[in-house]
Amino acid sequence: MSSNPPPSAAIPFAVACLGIALFSVMDAAMKGLTIELGVYNAMIWRLACGFVIGGIAFFGMRSPWPSKPAMRLHMIRGCIGAVMAMTFFWGIARVPLAEGIALSFIAPLITLYLAAVILGETISRAAMIASILGIGGVAVILAGRIGGGIWNDEIMMGVLSILISALLYSYNLILQRQQAQIASPVEIAFFQNVFASISLGMFAPFLAIVPSSEHAPMIILSAALAFVSLLLLSWAYARAEAQVLVPVEYTAFIWAAILGWMVFDEAVTPATILGTVLIVAGCIIAARQKPAVVAHIETTAI
Repeated sequence: MSSNPPPSAAIPFAVACLGIALFSVMDAAMKGLTIELGVYNAMIWRLACGFVIGGIAFFGMRSPWPSKPAMRLHMIRGCIGAVMAMTFFWGIARVPLAEGIALSFIAPLITLYLAAVILGETISRAAMIASILGIGGVAVILAGRIGGGIWNDEIMMGVLSILISALLYSYNLILQRQQAQIASPVEIAFFQNVFASISLGMFAPFLAIVPSSEHAPMIILSAALAFVSLLLLSWAYARAEAQVLVPVEYTAFIWAAILGWMVFDEAVTPATILGTVLIVAGCIIAARQKPAVVAHIETTAI
């Protein structure tokens, strides 16, 4: 039996692949900006550019104003997503890019348990097996670092920050497909930037520093990549079930490994590869059980 997506899902599948690739490039750009500017200034200036780009698209297309239910979802995802992105980018500035992406893959497995608490869903035996695989994958990645002697307090805090980001994102996953069904991609992309900017902008008088002009191209590039990627993924997830698109998400590891090696001279260890295989296997098992909940990993990276 062919593993290719059905014809009706072929275009959303291809669009999602492109969205993940662009998001991976954005992650690499943001890692560099975070190292140079700090995570807050990298985020706030990228969001400011994203606000302008999104505003031009939203108002230029004469998009209708969001409904109250849609606006509520935009606000929740924008505010939580801002913290999620901050913790993720702070973390990948301290660990290899591929390793950080691999650790973030555990988010859908956490979602299974949040769905049980929030939505009253039953946790199946397959979901428990998936969780064990995911936790085992994280343990393998960490054991590889500790066993290789590449471990210190800063790396430990980076790993913890990424896992906190995954926990926050697992809640966003519960809202992801619901939001895609009631709002257009342009609307989603614009208002996530709006509410993320508002939530982080409150600290601007104390933390914001105007970056030098040499950082402007990378800030604009990262904002454009994030906006276009979110458009592509929102469009794809509104037209195909998550179970069809979930495999696309794990191509992010390949892109992260390539970009980490090319841009930051980061090697991918055997432990990271093995741990990623275990986590992805768990996610695929979970996705087959909970296709509507176990959605994608990258979309809310704002």
